[in-house]
Amino acid sequence: MMFDTIVNQPVITAERVVLRPLRKSDQGRIDHFASDETLARMTVAIPHPLPPGATEAFIARAQSDERPADVWAIDGTPGGSEELIGVISLGHVAEGKSEIGYWVAPPYQNTGIASEAVRSLIAANPLQSHVMFASVFQDNPASARVLTNCGFQYLGDAETFSVARNAPVPTWTYSLKLN
Repeated sequence: MMFDTIVNQPVITAERVVLRPLRKSDQGRIDHFASDETLARMTVAIPHPLPPGATEAFIARAQSDERPADVWAIDGTPGGSEELIGVISLGHVAEGKSEIGYWVAPPYQNTGIASEAVRSLIAANPLQSHVMFASVFQDNPASARVLTNCGFQYLGDAETFSVARNAPVPTWTYSLKLN
């Protein structure tokens, strides 16, 4: 695995995907996938329906030097897929601690893409984290399997507000200790 820095965020290369910083040209693909109610309901922050300008603002935040998280497009071109097939982020929680979040477009779910993207981000560890956290909604066992298959350990139950559901949703929380 290798990665190069573009701006102040690395590009991470894996077998079937490249994790690269978001570009303005990703807006159409993100709009298309994020407007899917099923996908939005499995995320904390994607509203449904997706309002005009939401994706443009998301990309602008992701490109800002003051961003609270590094955000990458999951680019499927190395594996013969499309340029943007999902999004993965690594949030700055505290010194030595970060939180992974991700979504994969419905046509690419259950293909191992999410696991490959998460494993690649863990291996690159661009924030030099000692511990990574993640949480998933309890009605999304596929995302829980991604985390456990990537070495995350179950920590406990919690609750997080989902914008698309306009309600708090029970979650499972996970952590991964790194060297």
